[in-house]
Formats: sequence, structure tokens, C-alpha cells
Amino acid sequence: MELAHSLLLNEEEYNQLGEYQKAEFIFEWLQFLEKLLPVTSRTDIKENQKKLVEQLTSLLNNSPGPPTRRLVAKNLAVLYSTGDTFSVYQTIEKCNELIRSKDDSPSYLPTKLAAVVCLGYLYKKMGRILGNSFTDTVGNVLKAMKNAESQGRYEIMLSLQNILKGLGAAAIPCHRDIYKAARSCLTDRSMAVRCAAAKCLLELQNEAVFMWSTDLDSVVTLCFKSFEGSNYDVHLAVSKLLGTVLARALTSKQTTASTKHNFRRISLEEVMELLGTGFLRGSYGFLRASGDMLKGTSSVSRDIRVGVTQAYVVFASTLGGQWLERNFSAFLSHILDLVSQSHPKAIQNQMDAIGCRCCVSFILRATVGGLLGEKAQIAAAKEICQAIWKLKKVVDALMSDSNLEVRISTTDVTASQHVLVCALQELGSLIHGLGTTAAPLLQDSSTGVLDAVISFILHPSIAVRLTAAWCLRCIAIALPSYVSLLLNRCIERLSALKSSPEAVTGFSFAIAALLGAVKHCPLGIPHGKGKVIMTVAEDLLCSASQNSRLSVQRTQAGWLLIAALMTLGPAVVQYHLPRILLLWKCVFPSSPKDLETEKTRGDSFTWQVTLEGRAGALCAIKSFVSHCAGLLTDEVVQRLLPPLPSAVDLLTQLSSISKSYGNSLKTSSTVYRHKLYELLAVLPPKMYEGSFHAVLKELVVDLTVPDSQIDASTFLLPNLCHEDDLLLLGPLLQETDHRFIEEQLLLGNSMAGGSLEYDPYSIYEKLAKRDSIPKPLPPLLSVISAATGLFGVIFCHIPETHRLQVLEQLLNSVKQTKGSRQQIVQLNVVSAFSTSLKHLANCKGSLGPEEVRRSALTLVLGALESNNPLLRCAAAECWARLAQVVSDSAFTAGLAQVSFDKLKSARDVVSRTGHSLALGCLYRYLGGIGSTQHLNACVGILYTLSQDSTSPDVQAWALHSLSLIVDLAGPLYHVHVEPTLSLVLMLLLTVPPTYTEVHQSLGRCLNALITTLGPELQGSSTTVSALRTSCLLGCAVMQDNPDCLVQAQAISCLQQLHMFAPRHVNLSSLVSCLCVNLCSSYLLLRRAVVACLRQLVQREAAEVSEYAVALVKESREDFTPDINIREIGLEGALLGLLDKELDQRLCQDIKDTLNHMLTSMAVEKLSFWLKLCKDVLAASTDFNTVAAIDTTQEEETAKVDDASILTSESDERFHPFSNPRWSTRVFAAECVCKIISQCENAGSAHFDITLAQERKQRDSRDDFLVLHLADLIRMAFMAATDHSDQLRLSGLQTLQIVVRKFAAVPEPEFPGHLILEQYQANVGAALRPAFAPETPPDVTAKACQVCSAWIASGVVSDLSDLRRVHQLLVSSLVKVQAGKEAQSQQYNESTSTMEILAVLKAWAEVYVVAVEKQKNQSDAHNHSLKMTNSEEESYRDTASSASGLADLVQADLGTLSKLWLAALQDFALLILPSEYASQLPAEGGAFYTAETIENARPHYYNSWALILHATALWLTSTGFIVADPDEGVTNLSRPVTPTTMCQDSSTRPSVKSPEDVNTDRFHLILGISVEFLCSPRSDAAMENIIACLRALQALFDVPWPRSKIGGDQELAVELLNVLHRLILTRESPDIQLAALEVVRLILFAAQEHVKEKRRSAEVDDGAAEKETLPEFGEGKDTGGLVPGKSLVFATLELCVCILVRQLPQLNPKLTCSPAVQSGKHLLLSEDGSRLVSAALLILSDVPAVCSPEGSVSVLPTILYLIIGVLKETAVKEQDGQLPLPVAASLQALKGLLSSPMARAEKSRTAWTDLLRSALVTVLDCWDQADGLLRELDEVSLLTAITVFIMSTSPEVTTIECLQKRCIEKFKVILESKDPLVQYKCYQLLHSIFQHPNKTVSYPYIHSLASFIVGKLQETEKSKPENAAELQVVQEGIKVVTALTAAAEEEHRAHLVTCLLPILISFLLDENALGSATNAAKNLHEFALQNLMQIGPQYSSVFKKLMASSPTMKARLESAVKGNQESIKVKTAKLAKNPGKSSSIQLKTNFL
Repeated sequence: MELAHSLLLNEEEYNQLGEYQKAEFIFEWLQFLEKLLPVTSRTDIKENQKKLVEQLTSLLNNSPGPPTRRLVAKNLAVLYSTGDTFSVYQTIEKCNELIRSKDDSPSYLPTKLAAVVCLGYLYKKMGRILGNSFTDTVGNVLKAMKNAESQGRYEIMLSLQNILKGLGAAAIPCHRDIYKAARSCLTDRSMAVRCAAAKCLLELQNEAVFMWSTDLDSVVTLCFKSFEGSNYDVHLAVSKLLGTVLARALTSKQTTASTKHNFRRISLEEVMELLGTGFLRGSYGFLRASGDMLKGTSSVSRDIRVGVTQAYVVFASTLGGQWLERNFSAFLSHILDLVSQSHPKAIQNQMDAIGCRCCVSFILRATVGGLLGEKAQIAAAKEICQAIWKLKKVVDALMSDSNLEVRISTTDVTASQHVLVCALQELGSLIHGLGTTAAPLLQDSSTGVLDAVISFILHPSIAVRLTAAWCLRCIAIALPSYVSLLLNRCIERLSALKSSPEAVTGFSFAIAALLGAVKHCPLGIPHGKGKVIMTVAEDLLCSASQNSRLSVQRTQAGWLLIAALMTLGPAVVQYHLPRILLLWKCVFPSSPKDLETEKTRGDSFTWQVTLEGRAGALCAIKSFVSHCAGLLTDEVVQRLLPPLPSAVDLLTQLSSISKSYGNSLKTSSTVYRHKLYELLAVLPPKMYEGSFHAVLKELVVDLTVPDSQIDASTFLLPNLCHEDDLLLLGPLLQETDHRFIEEQLLLGNSMAGGSLEYDPYSIYEKLAKRDSIPKPLPPLLSVISAATGLFGVIFCHIPETHRLQVLEQLLNSVKQTKGSRQQIVQLNVVSAFSTSLKHLANCKGSLGPEEVRRSALTLVLGALESNNPLLRCAAAECWARLAQVVSDSAFTAGLAQVSFDKLKSARDVVSRTGHSLALGCLYRYLGGIGSTQHLNACVGILYTLSQDSTSPDVQAWALHSLSLIVDLAGPLYHVHVEPTLSLVLMLLLTVPPTYTEVHQSLGRCLNALITTLGPELQGSSTTVSALRTSCLLGCAVMQDNPDCLVQAQAISCLQQLHMFAPRHVNLSSLVSCLCVNLCSSYLLLRRAVVACLRQLVQREAAEVSEYAVALVKESREDFTPDINIREIGLEGALLGLLDKELDQRLCQDIKDTLNHMLTSMAVEKLSFWLKLCKDVLAASTDFNTVAAIDTTQEEETAKVDDASILTSESDERFHPFSNPRWSTRVFAAECVCKIISQCENAGSAHFDITLAQERKQRDSRDDFLVLHLADLIRMAFMAATDHSDQLRLSGLQTLQIVVRKFAAVPEPEFPGHLILEQYQANVGAALRPAFAPETPPDVTAKACQVCSAWIASGVVSDLSDLRRVHQLLVSSLVKVQAGKEAQSQQYNESTSTMEILAVLKAWAEVYVVAVEKQKNQSDAHNHSLKMTNSEEESYRDTASSASGLADLVQADLGTLSKLWLAALQDFALLILPSEYASQLPAEGGAFYTAETIENARPHYYNSWALILHATALWLTSTGFIVADPDEGVTNLSRPVTPTTMCQDSSTRPSVKSPEDVNTDRFHLILGISVEFLCSPRSDAAMENIIACLRALQALFDVPWPRSKIGGDQELAVELLNVLHRLILTRESPDIQLAALEVVRLILFAAQEHVKEKRRSAEVDDGAAEKETLPEFGEGKDTGGLVPGKSLVFATLELCVCILVRQLPQLNPKLTCSPAVQSGKHLLLSEDGSRLVSAALLILSDVPAVCSPEGSVSVLPTILYLIIGVLKETAVKEQDGQLPLPVAASLQALKGLLSSPMARAEKSRTAWTDLLRSALVTVLDCWDQADGLLRELDEVSLLTAITVFIMSTSPEVTTIECLQKRCIEKFKVILESKDPLVQYKCYQLLHSIFQHPNKTVSYPYIHSLASFIVGKLQETEKSKPENAAELQVVQEGIKVVTALTAAAEEEHRAHLVTCLLPILISFLLDENALGSATNAAKNLHEFALQNLMQIGPQYSSVFKKLMASSPTMKARLESAVKGNQESIKVKTAKLAKNPGKSSSIQLKTNFL
């Protein structure tokens, strides 16, 4: 194929190929040429033009296929338009000749068609350049049309369209001729020709004025005719033409003068009248109508009605949303008028009425719902409301007529019913779509929406009552705050108007509808409502018999309410279950005998009431089983059982009862059947197995002797067919935008689809997926549908012999009926049998013996050859299911053989299509059938069928079946891939485009082939690349196909290819194809486009986005998208589409696509994304004036862009998004949150303004989030103050994220301030509306979180500013205190739990932060004494803010603490395991009620942790000392003090002692913490674990709780084990550190306990001998520790766990392994160091808890670990810093060595031995380190030795061998070259020399003193160069000075004489001082100070020395003199400048 890639056709290659390859080769060349020509230079084209033209025109004669001829034409057109045009006339002439040719043979047809297509494209591209040649051409083409067949007419129409497009106004002379030709084609028998003619006329009307002026009427009539007998595509095309022409007629101004005399201006009324006529009468004009009148048949064909309906929508869409807004009232009144009584013919029977209503609803939904923005929708709702009020007046006038007789006979009352149904339905849908944004509409009293709707609940027509109830349900779902209110109102009206039949049914419908809405309202309704409704229902049922006029209504209403009540779920129903079961029991006779007596007694009316009641009861129980499955315990099942047999008995008697009482009971008995079947189908079959036989008998009768003659195939079968197979049956069964009305066309003329009035019980059920209102079928159909379902269930459970009888009976009944009735019976029987096979397959049952199989086979085979394609489809599926259930390969092979034989012999389309599909379906449930020969046979037969060009249907079904086999045969199919692919390609290139169904099947085949090849497509072998090229070629052909569904297939094929071989798919052309189709009018094409985009952007988001924009910039002439990609990019286009789109699946895909794009590109294109989101959010701000703001900020500080943030943008500039829907705005707000989290992952510059500004200056293309902070705040503000509650929640969420992320960002222009500070007014204003009384609790709860985040963030330090937000929390707290009584009865009780806990959690967060700040402040206070000026200022700021926060909380702390404790007590009860449920308080807790316990739980789980932390802090702050003064009596309105909770007054002890209260509180906090920490779920939030650990830390911070845990060893050990498990399971360092802190405190508590015991023992036995004291502490006198019981063991375990995890080298088991021996040193992370240090600190405290013997047993372990850490971490750092773990291990070592146990008699000797060994280990570290690569930190080890020397008793270190080694080490290190090491060494020696015990210090002094003095004498010669060396000298001198002080008298003089010369040598004379280095100067001063101190101290030695050395004396004197002079100068300076000194004075004095 690569050889085809050249400018000229490669003829030698071409000639070598076979027939089919030639076609492919040509197509590939033409495709390449199409891409090449536009980019080739003109000169190249001109050189090759002649040859190219020849090659292309010669192709015309080669009978090219449809795609090829289109490409030839396109290329010729491009060639002439870029090259020379002189030979173009020859080409045109040639084409004309070909068309004129008299050859009519089929083989010549493609050539003629190619010539026609060619002309079209030439004129389209060249247009007026071609001068006047067009008249001949058009004439010629039109002449050819006269005897052309359908393909010719199709192509001619499309060509004429192209010619018109190219010529524009120049073609006027031919307009009339073309118009005439197109007219005849518009009613052509071929649907494709009709579509083409419609497109041609659509092009024509652009220039042909007469079409929308003089000839308008005839155009309209023509369109109506065209609709008759048409299909979906024709509807679309012709309705587009009709709508556009009418819109044009309405909007056109008087154009050309030539038409002036016969031009009439047409008004909106006239246009509407024209359309209305079509809708109502089906034609326009007098004659046709009157003819029909005479015949008396004037039912309009459905096709016309549906077509006109779509035309209305096109008309309105063409004129646009603004036009509709302005003319809405005229439009509405016309549309509603279509179903009013003024046109009785349109609605003469119920079927027609339902059909018309459906159309009217569709028009309203598509225009009002699709074209108007939210603001306009609210106005539209008001209009609808006014229309309703007008009708209300009419109805009232008629109803108020005093004469009852008149009233009943007026048909006028029901006349308006259809108008009302449509209006109420649209009103409901509108409000449902608007959601909470509709609140202002309902609050507007002048409109009175609610009153209007409720008033129609009393309408005499049941349809109106039901629709009004449904409308209330929509209002309730949109505005959850109205649910309770509406329920109350309806219940109240129902009770008041109990004696009106309309009121009883109407208000019961309304209540049922509202109950159905509750599950869509997350906030629910108060629990008590269930009780009220149950009472009302019982009351209705009991009073039904009192008044016969109301019996039926009351019975129905009572059961309806009970059935609807079940939807509230088990939580509500369980309280009413006993009463419901009692009613259920009473409604049926208790024995068959009673039933007999009933039969003898009743009359037709009592039977009607009885059947109604029983049907209602069945419905209620079905509702119970469906919605409360959790309550179906064995006991309940036992109580449900008894009435069932009598219900079935009644079923069997129904026919005889109906016979006795005539037709009046027909409907009631049908409804009863339906409800019984439905109930039995959901019950477990075991419950009624005794009745199987009786029920089955009835089912068979229902299926085989149906009452109705209606063909119900479209209701029963689609669910039984596989959804893939339904594609065969055309677009009507596929999902389209017009599904809502197109459904009518499926049903045949005897049926119009479902409607609410057929089954009121459906009003509370969940909606089907696509419906906007329930559409139950008429009872007769519902029964059949329920019967097929139940048959399926029962058939599986009956014995096999019985099955055979049933099947025989069914077969016979099919045989015995004839004609259309036979078809209906067959349909019912197959549906029922298919359902039973489905059940059998699901439960893996078997069908039965041979005879059963044979009967089954006969049954299905009959259907497989039925005339109804839908039935064939279902039968093929059934055929395959049969094979699946029997699952025997011989049987399956037999089935296939039957089909093979049939297909070989049969010639009729029906059996060929049915059996070919059956072959494919067989593969579906059996996987690959396994045998290759079977596969070969199948493929062979299907190949043959798919090439049968005489019947497109056979081709389509065969290819579809082939696609199933390709898909399902798996690897077996590989051998067939190449031939199949060639076949598919050949057909794609030759099948005429008018056979769309064949092309769609070809597309499915190609898709299946690509999937089968899979990743192999990436290969580079020749066979693979040939296959790949063929696949791409196939996709290209399909992309060019005019049918949208084929294009959708092409896109999904390319998507598959892109998945498997991404490099080979041309992304830019794919993206351009996707952009062009993004707004297609076909839903399936839009879905395919978005699904493909979704996949592409996961890998290559940036490229896709760039290609889309590039495409628009090049903007080819045939690409005019409805969306503005140029301005807002593909992302914006998708957002716009999301806003317009109504299909849920598509919307989800668009969101996913945008999320993927955002994830990969938001950071790079930050401004772009933020602008998009801002545009969407800001587009609606004009919707309401945003909350005003009480800003008291100085105006100077408010930045300009923030000042305007609160007002809507006044400039009405162009907005890319006009009035987006609230759901789109919510999505935009969510995107903002995602952008923030993306930026967080991208780097810190996004949250650091200084860094961001620096980087922005360096590279202006960089963009950072922090620079857009104003926008973020603005967006959050706009969202948070919107009318839509969902959007408010998203806005508050965004605000919270912004506050949390930016809280710490400083404001560079005002040091000491934060960047968010300037937005405090905005934050306040965004939060305030959320605390208004009418705000829903979920919004308030969210706002509480934002408040606490804002206060806690510390952004605002000024108290008066903070108070604004604080005040909001205070007001909420007041509300919480008001208690249960004050709660609004609007929502479920659990919502108040949510709100209360949110408030308490918010306060807890603020309190926790306040306490932390105070703590930091007190830490800082000590530090503040050594502060400078500015630091002090800022310190005082933070101090004031910290104390301010604390003050803010302090005021309410008393109340808060009680509420917190109450909440914790609730939580503690709620987390008890379910077996303790009986112990829970009956009336609920402080903040939850017993009934709503399940709903309340999640809210407690959400907030307990922070409350726990706050409570623990509060208890700590009171030190557990304070018990409430008013513990028993509290001033709150309910007992929330923890002590009194959950006890009633009788059992309550009079008052608890403070000790008991504290113990309770202590165990509450500890219990909750341990319960949580024992098993935190894997998804438990980090914050909760941390908060819990912090609470424990706070708890053990004070003595009293420590004494509790210290004294209870079991408790302490348990707690340690829990913490150990936590550390093992959570990697987070924060959690581990917090846990270690708790461990430390527990150990500390244990220490205190042991100390206390020892102390009290000493006090008690003060007089006794010390030896007799009992041993306290662990290990007693044996030293043994018991694991599991021992605190010490648990602590050690935990510390080892931490240490070994951070430093695996410590694990003795590991140290032998090579990995560790290699001496590689792992540096600890910062967190690791902190963990290790914390663990070491704990270790050093352990011995204090042990007895002396115990301490001996743990000491080796502890020493091993501490020294191990020291050894591993003592490494030299670059900066000379001491690593944290080293410092900690030295600290721990010191703590351990100075432990009293080392001195205690019992343990002293053992300790001494162990400590000596430890010292040896430390000394050995040096020797081991020599071989290692790392550099040991000698100082640390030396420090460790010093710690040993200083902290242990002398006997440890004074053994000679140890002492000698230690001294050695010091000597070695004193020799070090590193000044820092020397300095540290001097410091350590300094401390040793001063050791009070001489036996310790003397050996060191003797060995090292002379050495040190020698080193100092050396420095006389080499003076220190830098600060480090200077330090060493200074330290050395300090050591010698100290020695001098410590030496005995006789040695002292000697030392001083050594020291003084050294010091004096450091002095400099005046001249040298000036030029000396800093080090020398400092040394000079240091020496001088020392001399001045030493001189007076040892004056005799000093004087002696001075006398002996005059040079020294001179030096000293000059130095002293110089020093005095410099002091004088300094004081003089100070005297001159007194101000400064005094200010400094003040500051220091002040502190």
C-alpha cells in the first residue's frame, strides 16, 4: 500500500493487482492525494495536472464504488481550484456525456453515478468561476433523474445540493426546476432519497425566496406528505427543513424588489397555525381535510405527528433561546392548544390523547429545557403557572354550578385535562431541573406555584390529579426543604376533605408521590411522619365501609399510602410492621370456605371494592419486599404466608366472578391479576410452592388467550434480546435524542405507550432510566408482562414432567390460533419461555429430558421464522440460551445443523435473517464452540449470505452474526481474519451508501476484527502492516459515509486502533473528525466522539487540545461548529456541551474527559483553566444580587479587584457560557478544587508569593496559583452565595481548601501579615448566608467547618475582625443549646445531629488551636527575654492573638465542655457491638433519637476525634480537679451532663462524688480511644488517629489520670499493646511520634506510681531497718518479666520495633547477614532521627519502673540498644552539627548511668559489671571503625566515655586497664588536626578534671595536664589563624586555669608560671593591634581579661614573674593602658547620643 503514496497513480503496480486489490489500491491513492494536493506547490501541480486529470477521469469509467467516486470528485475539484482551470470545461462536458449515455445496464450505473457526484463537487468547489455552464448541467442532471432508479435519484439530489452550495445566488435561473425535482423526491419511496431531497431543499431555501414566501404553504404540505410512512432519518432531515423554512419565513425582511408584489409578511400566529394543522389534521389545505371528514377517519398518522413535533423543536432552536424568551407566552399557548378540546379530533380516544400529550411534552422539554438558561426557565415556569391559573378559573366556574346533574354531564371539565397534564408535567420537569435555584420562584407569592399545583389535586380527571401529584414530587426532589411542609399540607387536607372522592384519591396520590421523593432527598423527613401517615392510612381503610360512595377511593388510598410508606425503608417500617401484617391478614378470607361464602354474597360493587382492596394489599406487600428486604426475617415470612393461598384461590375464581357480574369487574380483576403476579415474582418461590400448579394454569391462560389484540412486542421483547442485536432493528430501538416521541412509532397504531393513569401505584416507584415520568402500561399489557416474568420464575421450580405438559399446551395454543392473533400468542409464549431460560441459566438448572428439549426447540424454531423482526431477534437469543441451559455439545451441534440446513435451502429473507443471527448467538453463551470445522462452516455460510446484494437485510443480519462470531470465537478465529477483513473492505467499497444497516453491520465486523487482532497490530511484519493498513482503510471509508451511526462506528474502530497501535493512528485527523462531530444531532455519534476523546486524553491530552485549536484556526469551509473552540479551546467546548447535554452517560464521559485533561494540563495552562471555571461560575452571577457585605475594612487596603468581587459584572460583554445550569457550575467548582490539588503536587512556588513573583519575572510564561488568589476567592464566594444548595456546598468546600492551603502564605508588601488577610470581608460575607435560619443543615454544617478552618488558620489576628466569623459559631451554639424541642420539623432528626456535631466539631477545632497557641506562647515567653526589638513586637502580636482566641472560646467553654462530653457519651454507645443493642437507652442519646440511630452514626464517625481531643484538653486544663458545681441540675434544656446521661431519675444516685465523675470521664475518653486505635479501619483518616493520640497525650499530661493508669498495670499494658499494633500498621512518622509520646507518659505514670509506693513504704516503716523494705517495681525480687503482663516488656517491645525499623543493623539476627555487614551506612531521615530519639528517651526511663533485680535483667538490652544507636549514627557531618540521634543516645546514656539502681545494694555489683562491659563496647567502636568506609565521629564517642566517667560510680571506670584505654583515646584526639575536635576534647577534659572524686580525676590530670600545657606553649609560635583555632586556644587556657584552681597549694605556683607567659605572649602592642587580624585581636582581649583576673588571685607568683622578665612587664603595661583609653572613647560617644541609650534602657527595664 505504501506504493500508492505518490502524486500520480503508480500504474505498473496497479496493473499487477487482482480485482479487489485494485479497488483498495485506488482508494488508498485517492486518500493520499486528498491530503497531498492542498500542501503541494502550484508549479508541481501544473506540471502533473494533465496526467492527473487523465488518471482521475479514467477512473470514472472504471465503475468506482461509492466512497471511491466521492474521493475522485473531491480530488478533481481541489486539483482544478489550485491548478489551471482551462480543461475544467472538458471534464464537465465529459461527465455530462456519461450522464446522457443511453446505457442502462447495472454495470454502467456506477460510472453514471460517479459523473453525477463529480459534477456536484466541481461546482461546489469552483462555484461561479464555471460561469453559465451550470444551466446545461442542471438541465442534463434533471433529465437523467426522470428515469433514474433510487441510487441515481439519491446521488442527483446530493449533487444538486452541492451545485447550489457552490453557486449561491448565481443559480437562481434553475431554482424552480430544482425545486420541482426535489418535490417529487421528497415523497420518494426510498427513504434515503427523501433525506437527500430534504438536504437539497434546505440548501435551496438559502437563496430561493419563493420557498418561504409564495410557495410556503405548498412546501409545508409537501413536508407533511414526506413524513408519512417515513423513518427516523427522514423525520430528522425533513423536520429540519420544515423548521428552518418556517423560521426563515418569520424572520426575513422584505428582500429583493422583484418579489415585492407577491411577498406577504407572515406572522408568528400563521406559522404556528401551519404547523398546528399538520399536527392536528395531518395535512394542509381544505380538500384533504374535508375528504377525511366525509370518510369519518381523521386520525392523523403518527409519523406526521412525530415529524411535526420535531419540526416545532427545530423551528424554536433555529430562532434561538432569546427569541423563545421573548415570545414564550404565544409559543406556550399555541403548544398547549394542540391538546385542548378545541381540536376534539386529535384526542378522540385515550391512545391519541396520550400520543399527543407525549409530543407536546417533548416540544416543551426540548425548547424550555434545552434552549433557555436558568433565569429564563424561571420566567417560563411563571408563564406556565399563569396558564394553569387561567384553566383553574374555567374549571372552578363549571364545578361551582349548583345543579349536580349538569355538573356531571359537562364534558368541558375534562376538556382541559390534557392541557393541564402537559403543563403540570413540564412545570414539574422545569423545577426538577432547576433544583434549589427554583427557590425564589416558589417563594414568589404572586405566582403561587404551590397553590396552583395543589388546587389541581382535586380536579375531576384522574390523569390531572396524578400529574399534579407527580409535579409535587418533582418540587420536593428539587427543594428538599418543602417535603415535610407539603406532606403536612396534604395530610391536613386529606383529613379535612375525607368525604370528597376526588380529595381522597388526589391527596393520597400526592402523599404517595412525596413519600417516593424522600429517598432522593438526603436530608429526609422527620421520623414521626411515618406514624402519622400510617394512622391516616388505617383510618381510611377502616372507614371505607362506612360510606359506599367513597369505599373504592378510601380503600385504594389507604393501601396506596401503606405501599408508599415502605419506600422509607426498614428504619421507619419496622415500627409499623405488626399493624401492617395485621391488615394484610384481615384483607383476605382466612379459609377457602370463607371465599365460597363471599362468592355467594357479593354484588358487583362489593366485588369491585374487594378486588381494589386486595390488589392494593398485594401492592403494599410487594413494596415491602422490594424496599425492606432487611426485615424479612423467618418470623415475618411466617406471618406473610397464610393469606397467599387464598389470594391464589381468588385468582382462579376470577373468571367465573367476572362472568357472573359482567364487564364492570374487568379492569379490577385485571389489576388484581397483575399485582398478584408481580408480588409472587419478588417473593422467594419456596413461600408459595403449594400454589405452583394453580398459578401456572392461570398464567398459561393469560399468555395463550389474551384479552387484548395488541401486539406488545416492543414492550416485552427488547429486554429479552441482547442489546447488541437490537442495533439490527434500526434507530427506533436505539437511544436517540428523540426516543421520547419516537417510541410511539414502534407501537403500531393501536397503542400509544404508557401513562400514569394506567397504574397510580407507580407514582412512588423509582423511575426507569430514560423516563422523566413513570409510564405504566395499560392493565391488559401489564398483566402479560407480569405473567411472562412470573412464568419464568415458576417454570424453573416445577418438576420436569410438568414442564413437558406446559410446553405442549403452549405449542398447541400457538398452532390453534390463526393470523395476527397467532403472532400475539407466539410472542407471549416465546417471551415467557425465554424468561424461564434466563432464570434456569442463572440458577444453573437443567431443562429436562429429551421430550422437553424437543418441545422447546419446536417452540423457538417457530418464532425464529416469524415475520416480526423483533421476535426473530428474541428467538435467536432464546435459541442460544437453550443451548446454554442444556449444555450438551451434541445438542448444540444439532441446533447449528438445523440452521445450516435451513440456510442452504431457504430463499426467503425471514428465515435467512433469523437463522443467520441464531448462528452468531450460539457463540454468545458457549464461548468458542471449540470445533474448528463448525467455525469454518459458520463462516463459510455467513460469507455467502453477506454478499447477497439482492437483500440488504440478509447482508446486515449475516454480517452482524459474523461480527458476533469474530468477537466470541477467540483465538480460533485467527485463520479467518485476513479473508474476513478483505470481505469487509470489499463490501465497504461497493455497497451503496443508502443501505445504512449493511454499513453499520460492517462497522461492527471491523470493530470485532480489530479487537481480535489486539496488540498484534503494533507488529512490523508485512502481514501485520497489511492488516493494519486495511483496518485504517476501512475506518476511512466509514468516516466518509453520510450516515451518522456508521461514522460513530468508524470513530470507535479508530479508538480501538489507537489503543492497540497508537503510533499508526493519525491523531490530528482523528481529533478534527471528533471536533466536527462534537455537536452532531445523533446521540450515538456524540457518545462515540466523547468516549474516544476520553481515551485519547488519558495519554495525550496536550496534543489533543492543540490539534483541536489548530483545526479551528485553519477552519475548512465545511466546518462550522456550534461551539467556539477558537476562544475557549476544546476544554471550553466540552464544558459547553456538558451544559447542554441531557444524556447521563454522555455527561459522565464528558466529565471524565475534562478530569483527565485537567489532571495532565491544569498546571501548565493554569490561567486558561481558571478563566474557564471563572467564566462558568460568573456567567450566572447576574441571576441574583449577591449578598451585600458589611465591610468595615479601610477602603485603602481592599484591592480593586476584590472590591468588585461581591457585585455582579455589570458589563454585558460577550460571555462564552450563557447562563450555565447549576450542575455545570458545581462541576466547575469541583474543577477549581482539583486544580488546587494538582498545583500542590506540582511544587511549592504555587503557594509562595515571593518565589512565584521571582520566577514569573525570570520567565513570564510561568504561572503560579498564588498569583490567582483573588480569582480563587472570588469563585468560591460566587459559588458559596448562590441559590443552588449543591453549588453552595461546592463553594464552601473550595473556600475551605483555599483557606487551608494559603493560610500560611505571608504578604511580602506588609511584613508580619498574611496574604489572606485582605480577603477577610469576602470570607465573612460568603459564610454569613449559610447561617441564616432557612439554610439547609448540610450547608450550615459545611460552613461550620469553614469557620473553624478560618479562625484556626490564624490569618486574622485582630480580635474585632475575628469576632465576625466567631459570632456565626456562637449563634449556632445557641441553636444547639435550644435543644430538641426547638428543632425545625423540616428534615429528618439525623440532620440536626449532623448540624449539632458540625458545630461542636468546629468549636473543638478552634479550642484545640487556641490551646496549642497558648502553649507555644508560654514556650516563647521564656525565649522572649532575650529578644531584639522587632522580634518582640511580632511576638506580642502573636501573644495577643493567642490569648484572644483563648478568650473567645473561654466564654462558652462551660457549655461546650458539657456538650462535648454528651456527644462523646453518645458516640461511645453507638460504637458498641450490635449484641449490646438492647442496652442502648430507649429514647436515644443527647443528640440522636433511637429511631434515626443508623442515619446518625456516620455523623458521629465524622466528628468524634476532634471533640475527643478538645474534651481531653479541657479536662487537662481543669486538672480533673473541678467537678461541676451543678452536676445534678443543669441549666440546659435536656440532661446532657455525662453523669446523668442515659439514666432516668428513679435509678439516678443522688449525686456522684467528684472522684466517680472523674473516673467515668477518664474511662470514657480512654475507652473511645482504645476502641478506635485497636482496629482503625484501613481508610480511617490520619487526622482522626493523630487527634486520638493527642487526646491521650493531653490526658496523661496531668497527675490524676496518670495516677489511674500508673496504678492499673493491666490497663497500661493493654494500651501499650494497642499502640504497638498502631506503630506496626501505620507508616506515618507523625502517628508514630505521637504514639511514642503517649508511651513516654504511660512510663512516667508508672514511675510516679512506683516512687509513691516506695515513699509511702518508707514513711510507714520509717523506724524499721532498711533491708526489710518490700521491693516495688517490676521484676520483684526474681527479676523475671512476664510477657503480656509486664509493662516493661511491652515498652521494650515497642521501642525495639521503632529502632529496628529505622536502623535494621541493630537487629542481632540481621547483623550476620551480608547486607548489613558490608558497612554501608544508612543515613536516617529527619523523621527517622526524631523517632529514634524519642524511643531512646523512653528506654533510659525504663529502669526506674523496675525493682533492682528487674533492672538488672533489662539493663543489657537497654545498653545494647543505646550504644548500638550511638555506634550506627555517630558519623561526621559536613557542618559539624551533632546529629539528633547521637545527642539523644548520649542523653539517654547519661540518664541511665545516673539511675539510682546503679547504687542500690541489691543491684550494684551486677550493674557495675554490666556498665564496665558497656564501656569496653564503646572503646571497641574505634577499633571496629578502622575497616569501615565511613568517618567516625570521635567526639561523640569521647563524649560517651566522658559520660561514663562522670555519671557512674568510681568503681566502674577506675579499673586500671579501662582507665588506661580511656586516657589513650583522649591523647589520640588531642593530637587531632581538626580544631573543632580539639575544642570539644578540651571541653570534655575540663569537666573530668573538675570531678569531685579525686580517684577519678587525678589519673587524667597526671597523664594529660603536661600534654595540654605543651600544646598551648606551641601556639606562642603559631598564632591562631581563624575563629575555630582561636576557640581551641581559649578553651585550652580555660582548662589550665581550672586546673590551677583545683591544684594543691604546692603545685599551683608552678602552673601559674607556665600559664602567664603563654597569656602574655598573646598580647599585642598598639601598632600591631591596628593591623592585626580579628582572631589576634580577640585573643589579645581574652588574654588581657584572664591576666587581669589571675593577677590579683595569685599576686605573689605574678609579681615574682613580672620582676624576673621586664619584657613581659612592658608588654602587659602597654596593653592595659591601651585598653583604658578605648573605654574612655566609648563612654564619650555614648554621652553625645543619649536618646538611643534611653530607649534601649526603657525596653530592657520594661521586661
